[in-house]
Amino acid sequence: MRLTADDIVRAIGKLPKDITYYYVNSDNPGHIQIVDVVLPEGPIYIKRWNPIEGGNYQSAATETISSQLIWRIANAFMPGHPINFDRVLGGSYNTRSVLEALLAHTPYFYYCRPGRIEVISNNSKIKKGHKHLMWLPEQPHEMGRMVQAETEMVISEIPTEVVYDALVVPAEAHASDMSEMARRRHSQIQIALIEIGEQLGFRTWVAQNDKGITYKNQKIGEMKSVISSLRNDKTVISAWEEAQRAARLIDCIWFKNGKLMPAVMEVEHSTGVTSGLTRMKGLQDALPPFPTRYVIVAPDEERDKVFRESNRPQFQTLDTKYFSYSAVEELYSLCKRRKIRGVTEEFLDCFMEPTLERLA
Repeated sequence: MRLTADDIVRAIGKLPKDITYYYVNSDNPGHIQIVDVVLPEGPIYIKRWNPIEGGNYQSAATETISSQLIWRIANAFMPGHPINFDRVLGGSYNTRSVLEALLAHTPYFYYCRPGRIEVISNNSKIKKGHKHLMWLPEQPHEMGRMVQAETEMVISEIPTEVVYDALVVPAEAHASDMSEMARRRHSQIQIALIEIGEQLGFRTWVAQNDKGITYKNQKIGEMKSVISSLRNDKTVISAWEEAQRAARLIDCIWFKNGKLMPAVMEVEHSTGVTSGLTRMKGLQDALPPFPTRYVIVAPDEERDKVFRESNRPQFQTLDTKYFSYSAVEELYSLCKRRKIRGVTEEFLDCFMEPTLERLA
């Protein structure tokens, strides 16, 4: 079961707008009131003030809980799994505690304080936990109240943040109409895919015009696990010239043992999803029937767009998978920290969503 921004916005939209809500942290004396909720995915408009400092509803400014914030939180939730808003968001978004508070007042969210593992000099202790929010979709409580869930869970404090060192993106990389920030983010995800592939024993094809991206003082086209030529390197598409042409500008393709092609991936940061689907469809049409995954890699907030475009009749034969940025970096972090080996290709399916499943 997956939570979406739509689910969160609709839940908060059912809360009355004419009453005051309070923060999960009882030490925070602030008051919150909902001004407006925009369906289906936000934004949510709120006012907040501190009555101890003389604030009130009339004098408070209207603030926004953005769709991006809502999507980042939605993608972090799994049923029965506590999450810490500050940790998920890395301190970003100054309305994060407001969203936490409003969610805690809806029927399917509880606040809790799981224990935390503290490791000092290889000695671990279970310490008193920080506040978390937990989604329990089968156990609703009364609307408009905050309810604490008792839990024996213990949370690891090991960080999972991903850092990209010394990245240089040349002007010719990616689409010409992309902003510098978008090109950098697109490149970061490509690097993560290359290094995930290397960890899993794959070699990676990178789009021809992206090979000049420099990472850690090396062009990614020169990385040991990156294929230099679709014609000369031994891959499953080497025998089909039309397939080589179709694959030339696809962002990433994983190959294995010269016989398998675990995934064909298009990274769609700010460009239209349709262009990536079209390139992958061109490759599929240029090959005989062959088992692989056709994957759109996109930001978490673009999930609905990926599902919508992938379900167009002309693209349904791709049976497209959706690989969110957060899932890419979760797998990348796991690869970097644990050096995972020996897993099957099916392990990848734990991180990807089938887009056609929604139509069933």
